[in-house]
Amino acid sequence: MKLYGVIGYPLAHSFSKKYFTQKFLEEGITGCSYEMFPLKTIDELKGLLQNPELCGLNITIPYKQLVLPYLTDKSKLPLNACNCIKIDNGKITGYNTDVLGFEKSLLLQLKPHHRSALILGNGGAAEAVKFVLNKLNIAFKIVSRKSNIEDALSYDALDEKIVKENLLIINTTPLGTFPNENDCVNIPYQYLTPEHYLFDLVYNPAKSLFLQKGEAQGAAIKNGYDMLVIQAEESWKIWTTKD
Repeated sequence: MKLYGVIGYPLAHSFSKKYFTQKFLEEGITGCSYEMFPLKTIDELKGLLQNPELCGLNITIPYKQLVLPYLTDKSKLPLNACNCIKIDNGKITGYNTDVLGFEKSLLLQLKPHHRSALILGNGGAAEAVKFVLNKLNIAFKIVSRKSNIEDALSYDALDEKIVKENLLIINTTPLGTFPNENDCVNIPYQYLTPEHYLFDLVYNPAKSLFLQKGEAQGAAIKNGYDMLVIQAEESWKIWTTKD
C-alpha cells in the first residue's frame, strides 16, 4: 500500500483527504490511501517519515517553513517554503505546488490595473504569493502583526491612501477559516472600491467574511478553492512521475 497524506495543525478543515479519496475512487486508483496527520509539533514528523509505506506528503499551516530541515533535497524549491514532499528510496524532496496553484487561480480575474498589492500575513503561505507577484511584476507590501519584519506595514497603518493605492489585496492568514467564520483580518474595508480584487487563500467557507466585506464594496473576489485543486493535482503528478 502506498501512503500519502497531509501534515499540519489543526487539520479538521483539511481539503486534501476528501479530494484524494474521491480521486482514487473516480479514477480507479488502487493500492493507495491518503490520510491526515495532525502533528502538534514538527518534531513528530521524524517518526512519520520512518513509515516505509509513506510516499508523499502535503504540508499546510503552520509547517511550510518548519519542514525545510527535514528535506534531503531542496533543489526543486524556488522559495523558502515547502507544501509538498516526495519520498523515494530514502530521498525526501521538497516542492512548492502553491506557486502554480496561486498563479493560475489569481490570473482568472486579474486586470491590468492590479499592479500593486497588499499581502496580509507573512507566514509560509505568503512565500508563494510573493514569488508569483514578483514574477508578474506586481509591486507589493506586507501587512503583518509582527513588528520585527523589515518594511512591513502594521494593520493600524492602513489608511484610505494605502488601500486605494493597492487594488489587489491577498489574505494569506487562516483568519475566517471554518469553524471561525466570524473572524477576518482587520483592514479598513470602507475604502475598498469596484476596482479592487480581493483574493483569500481560505476556501472553507467558500465566501469568507473578508470576501463578503469586499463584495459589499463592489470588489472582485476569489477564494482559495481553485488554487487548492491545482496544487493538489500538481502534487499527484510529482508523486507519480519518475525523476
